Formats: sequence, C-alpha cells, structure tokens
Amino acid sequence: MADETRTETDSLGTIDIPAERYWGPQTERARRLFRIGGERFPPGLIRAVGLHKWACAEANARLGELPAELAGPIKQAAEEIAEGRRDAEFPLPVWQTGSGTQTNMNANEVISNRANELLGQPLGSRKPVHPNDHVNRGQSSNDNFPTMMHIAATEVVEGRLLPALGRLHAALWQRAQEWDAIIKIGRTHMMDAVPVTLGQEFGAWARQVELGQERLRGVLPRLLALAQGGTAVGTGLNRRPEFDQVFCEILAERTGLAFRPNPNKFEGMGAHDAMVELQGVMNVIAVSLNKLGNDIRLLGSGPRSGLAELIVPADGLSSSIMPGKTNPTQAEALTMVCAQVMGNTTTVTFAGAQSFLELNVFKPVIIQAVLQSATLLADAAESFAEHMVLKLEPNRERLADNLARSLMLVTALNPHIGYDKAVRIGKKALAENLTLRDAAAQLGYVTLEDFDRWVRPETMIAPGASLGD
Repeated sequence: MADETRTETDSLGTIDIPAERYWGPQTERARRLFRIGGERFPPGLIRAVGLHKWACAEANARLGELPAELAGPIKQAAEEIAEGRRDAEFPLPVWQTGSGTQTNMNANEVISNRANELLGQPLGSRKPVHPNDHVNRGQSSNDNFPTMMHIAATEVVEGRLLPALGRLHAALWQRAQEWDAIIKIGRTHMMDAVPVTLGQEFGAWARQVELGQERLRGVLPRLLALAQGGTAVGTGLNRRPEFDQVFCEILAERTGLAFRPNPNKFEGMGAHDAMVELQGVMNVIAVSLNKLGNDIRLLGSGPRSGLAELIVPADGLSSSIMPGKTNPTQAEALTMVCAQVMGNTTTVTFAGAQSFLELNVFKPVIIQAVLQSATLLADAAESFAEHMVLKLEPNRERLADNLARSLMLVTALNPHIGYDKAVRIGKKALAENLTLRDAAAQLGYVTLEDFDRWVRPETMIAPGASLGD
C-alpha cells in the first residue's frame, strides 16, 4: 500500500520511508528538508546519472575494486535509471545542496536497494551492496555531479539541439533558394531602403542558424572534458590512479561521445566556465532566433493593414472574439522561448560566479537552466521550421506593389547624376505624389530613356550591376 512504510537505519539514525520506494534515508531526509518549489531535474539529467553510475561500476570492476557479483546488479540497476524506468525514484527538487550531493546520494541509494533486491535481499538491507562503499566507490558528489552535468549537456547538444537547428537551417535555406528571384524592397531603420530579394532575407536567417551550430560545436571539446576522478577537492583521494581514464573510455564507448578526463580536476570541480560558455552560446542562438521570429511576423503582418509581404499559415487557431483571425502563433512561441533562454543566461552567469576555492556550489541550478535552454531551443526550432517556415507563402502582388512604389529606387541614380539631384527627385515625388520617373522628367535631371535604363530593381541587388550604361 502507498501509505505503508519501512524503517531504515544509517549513520544518522532511523527514518521511515515509503515502503515501495527504492530511495533510502539520505533521500528521505532531503525530501522532507528541501520542500522548495516544484522544479525537478529533467529526464536528461537522470539519464546521465544512470550512465555515470553504470560506467563507474564497470570501471571499478575492471580495476578489481568491485567484485563481479556486486558489479553486475549495480550495473543493471544503473541501466534501469539510464533507460528512464526509475525517474519516479528521484523526488528531490533542484533547490538542494549546491554540490548536488543529495541527488548523488539519491542515486546511490536507489541503485543499492535495487541491486540488493536483484540479489534476493529486502529493500533497506544495505547489504551486500552498500550505497557508499560500493555504488559510490572511488567517487565524491563533488566530482560525480559535474560529470553528470557534462554528460547531460553534451547529450542534449549532440542529440537534440544541433539536429533541431539543422532542420531549421534546412527549411530556411530551402526558402532562400526557392525565392531568390523574388525582388522586394529592403528596409533599414524600419523604413524603406533599396531592393533585396526575398531569398537574400531568408539566406541571412539561415546563416545565423548555421553560425549558431558552429558556435555549439566549438564548445563541445570543453564539455567532453570530465571532472570524474577529482573526488572531494580535486586531488583524487580514495580512487585508483587510472580510474578517471578507464571511466571515460567506458563512457565514450557506451555513448559514442569522445569523453576524456579533464587534465585539471580542480578546474572542473571548482568552476563551471564550460557551462557558462554553453549557455552564452545558447544566448546568442536565442538572439538570432528572436530576430527570425520578429522579422517573419513583421513581414507577415496584415493581411491588409500591415506589410503583408508574407502569408502566415493558418494553424487552426484563432482569436476568441475576432472571427477567422490568423495570428503568428509560432513566432510568438519562439520569441517567448528566446526570452526564457536569455533569462537563464543571467541565472547561469551568476551561478557560475559562485565558485569558491575548490568547489562551485550552484551546480544544480546551472544544469537545470542549461538543459531547459537547450531543450526549449530545440523544440521551438523544430516547431518553427515545420509549422511556420515551410508553410509560408510570398504575397507576390504585395511585394511587387511595395517595390514599385518605393522612393528609395532613386538611389540607383546617384552614380549618374549625384546624390543632391537624386534627393530632389525623391522629395518631389513624395511631396507631389508622383512616380520617381515623372519627378525626374519634370526636374529635367534625367531623360525617360535614361531613367528606364538606370532604375531597374533587378540590377540593384548585387554589387556593380547598376553602374553600367
């Protein structure tokens, strides 16, 4: 029954624990002590916990530090965590000790109890598998948790964020190529400027996403360097000298990611500059995607009273009061994600600065913010690519009309009649509601034949084309 309990005893005394749960005394005490907020670690970190403990057990077995008859059940219990089958056994909030000690002990206790169950022992027996002596052998929360952080962050970048950005880049680049011949008016300072192509606009956004991918790949070498082996303060006390190397080799083989020992464990435990760097890169990506979302909703504003150069796809949603209204919902969702990521950057920056001597003590909030940022960006990028970019259509009539009425086409006359005369043509056309062609003819600065030869939007979208006679 859910209200039944069992009594467990550790070095601090006895405590009652829900009978069906695999966690132990340390987790139960922390559960009662840290009743703060509703934030829990995401599945990506819990998976990293399982992978970490599995690799530790295998490394200790290979090094003769853990008997095979214990290593097997420990690995099986850790594997169940990595597979997501024990997520409910991690009830602790993010808001706990800044080293992540409670979550590390949570893992030790769950694995110990499950391993003992596999060996035919009751929950809470703490034998033959002990949470500290066996599951946590050669380890400390101080090097375990940053290692788990790096495993989770690397997996989400490689497995989710980079592929999602790749899909968004592909969608944008597809549109850039499809619409490269559609000439439209450009805008600077939110005002009419000289012509561009719709493809050039989409190509710029695609390049921003591509550069975001490059920046992420640039961070990966620092994420792949693991603090495992530093134990309590970075010296490696109570672990075999080769443990860190063997651990990384096992983990790399298991995940397909090139994890390696951090050559300076003190840096890996006392600071989290790599996490701050990763969040900073995601902040840049958020800035890029925010521009993308804003530009598309501006170009799609309307359908009659805005720019209306893009036709925003109807997504089946509408106003609660205005019948049939189509809103740029995907752009709004994307830019809200960007706002959250930017806020997380402030959190991670401040938390990264809370490194005192041999230990940073804001580890849980750092990884929670980093994983949230990566997951949100990945989800939003995929959603925007599928439900916005690939469903957009150009409003060719509106694009052509805006281009034809633009006064900034007069810029093409600068090399032929000079800036000052071109200004007078533009001002006269605006003041008297004339076309540029008529204004130029009335002022006598340009013949109609010359105007038609020089003011051609298709020659104004690349260097030098408008200079010829």
